[in-house]
Amino acid sequence: MIKPGDTIENPVTGERFTFTHTAASTDGELLAFDFALRPGGAVPIPHVHPIQTERFEVTEGRMRFRVGLRTVIAEPGDVIEVEPGVMHSFANAGDTEARLRVEVRPALRMEQMFAEVVAMAQAGRMTKRGLPRNPLDLATLARTYELEAHAPLMSVGLQRALLAPLVAWAKHPRAGTAVAALGGLSILAG
Repeated sequence: MIKPGDTIENPVTGERFTFTHTAASTDGELLAFDFALRPGGAVPIPHVHPIQTERFEVTEGRMRFRVGLRTVIAEPGDVIEVEPGVMHSFANAGDTEARLRVEVRPALRMEQMFAEVVAMAQAGRMTKRGLPRNPLDLATLARTYELEAHAPLMSVGLQRALLAPLVAWAKHPRAGTAVAALGGLSILAG
């Protein structure tokens, strides 16, 4: 379980999270962390938080945010707030490490999602873009954390319906054999 003061780092995307407040320390009200992103680092894909508000305050460096259809360049002192249901993405737009203070309300299981994704990256299970190599892993992550984040341009229900066959397949005892075959294909692809 992540506690205030813990740091995790994604070696693939260049994201580093140092948690200041967790779901457990705030009774689920808030997840807050200091966030660092190396030059060229970015969140893997645009995404939507269906019921959470996310607030970013840039403290060092330069960030590019895409919020809905707007692109915003943010520098120290700038605050970007993303309301629930709004597609967004972000990247380091500078030549040095960018640092931000991030708040997510309510916390839900966001820190567990970050920890699981970082563990997969550390184990070599992510593409260079930061997405799971194995489509079954992607489907399982998407289903497990559907209240925290989902793909843009579709509802949680539609995402659930589209991924249901993969989630069921991932639970099958023989999925490991198919996973090995799929993993080999996705490694070649990217």
